[in-house]
Amino acid sequence: MLSSSLPDDTWIWQTRPNPYVAVRREGINLHFFGMDDYDPAQSYSTCVIVVVDTGGLFEAFAAGMRSVRGKLLISGIPRMTRPRLRNDRYTGFTVVDPGGNWIRITRATAEPEARTTLAAALENAARQADSHGDERQGLKILEGALTRASGDEPEYQAVREYRDELVERITGTESRP
Repeated sequence: MLSSSLPDDTWIWQTRPNPYVAVRREGINLHFFGMDDYDPAQSYSTCVIVVVDTGGLFEAFAAGMRSVRGKLLISGIPRMTRPRLRNDRYTGFTVVDPGGNWIRITRATAEPEARTTLAAALENAARQADSHGDERQGLKILEGALTRASGDEPEYQAVREYRDELVERITGTESRP
């Protein structure tokens, strides 16, 4: 099942003598090992991958997840976030794999973009919800920003969409056993 959710490139999978998987796509190589009694929900493992275009990689990962899971999972483990503006002028997304590893895919911008209050709120909410796993704080930030917004800001629709995603992530998490 894991192999069918990975992008079509190169992968190695073994269970003996030690659990191990390696994945290669273009210039990205990821290697993982297994541990007895490991709880993915308690994982603090993370890595950052910097790519030229996050969109193509996101679509490949999302297609793999949809083929195995039937939809793009945005809460629980595994899950993915959609690409959006991040702290320090990066755009990217996060994949939390079945082992609880946070794989952060980013792209650096050539120069800083104009900054609006709503753009800053979106960055702060993404940092809280996606980087720190605090969806409730991210939602609180966005709801406050939307209350003060005029609706004419270029980021307005993106903020509303992310707010809706956070609501779904929170309610999806609460309904789990």
